[in-house]
Amino acid sequence: MIRAAARRRDAEERDWLLRGTPPPPWVRWPPPLLLVAIILIQLITPKTVDLSFLVAAVPPLAALSYGPAATALLGGVVVALLTLPDFGLGRPGNSDALTITFIALLSILFAWVRSRREAQLVTVRTVAEAAQFAVLPPLPERVGRVRCAGLYQAAEHESLVGGDFFDVRRGPGAVRALVGDVQGHGLTAVGTVAALLGAFREAVLDQPDLQGVAGRLDRRLVVDSADDEHAELFATAVLLEFPDDCACVRVVSCGHPAPLLLRGPEVTELAVAAGPPLGLGIAGLAPPEQLTVPLLAGDRLLGLTDGVSEARDVSGAFYPLAERLSELIKSEPEILDDPAELTERMWADVVRYAGTVRDDVTMMVFAPEAEAEAETAAGGEAREP
Repeated sequence: MIRAAARRRDAEERDWLLRGTPPPPWVRWPPPLLLVAIILIQLITPKTVDLSFLVAAVPPLAALSYGPAATALLGGVVVALLTLPDFGLGRPGNSDALTITFIALLSILFAWVRSRREAQLVTVRTVAEAAQFAVLPPLPERVGRVRCAGLYQAAEHESLVGGDFFDVRRGPGAVRALVGDVQGHGLTAVGTVAALLGAFREAVLDQPDLQGVAGRLDRRLVVDSADDEHAELFATAVLLEFPDDCACVRVVSCGHPAPLLLRGPEVTELAVAAGPPLGLGIAGLAPPEQLTVPLLAGDRLLGLTDGVSEARDVSGAFYPLAERLSELIKSEPEILDDPAELTERMWADVVRYAGTVRDDVTMMVFAPEAEAEAETAAGGEAREP
């Protein structure tokens, strides 16, 4: 989430005129630099050179990045330069001077309107981001004996939360993780995401197995859509469990893409049976089948949504996830030791392949450690000041 927010801020700085966001710091430099350049040119060139058309651009440029007071100051300097008889800024007539004065006054009004709009926008965005972070808070780097890192990119770039959801929680005797995708995406899906995550966090604590957790999520969607006969709420999800007393992972899929097992450069899709999606009301009647996979030291699990596997290039070909991920690990085997860097490199490769990804994207890497390694890491963290 933090990395997603940083990417979104970078995009805002690049496209601030189209997005209506506050301008980046460099936009403040052109108005005073242009004014200084005009003064210097006027001082070293013959008086017959007419630069009055250039000074007319200073107030509008100032209105893009400065407040009304600073815009008024720069506009006043411009008008003063036009009226100084000894400076000789071209030979503007009365109509030219009045036109530039009117432009300066209009720029002050624009700067005032823009400043108020930016202040309102900052307030709205602050509240929206706080609400969205409450739905999907940043994950810790370690939950129990499992190191985890994730990358999330919403399809709607103005949003931090869309139709994908994920979480990692410590339960009695195990660490449980969830990666899923609700119907639709964008802000319309946030309510469903919040309901599912709330149900998962409760089910982690009191359900004895993953089938019980899946049943609780299924019931949540069924209840939420019961009062609306036209509602068609459903979601796909994959649930993972890393028990404390077993070097293995248990997996349950509810119509979701299967996780990948990364064992060195070998990338294998887990053969978990794809049960029915959540929200159909049949999880309790026909619970999804559970798959148990033994894990070796150094194994990694990758959970993802179909925004990754269904990304297409210009010819319409799907992104060959397993093949390109294997090539990345072969070229840089040490990247498996840094789950966060692995997700970032995968996302960069997806964007390079597809150009534009129009769906929500989630990638979660889980690095389970042996009990002794987890205890050593926990002890080291406890000794830190």
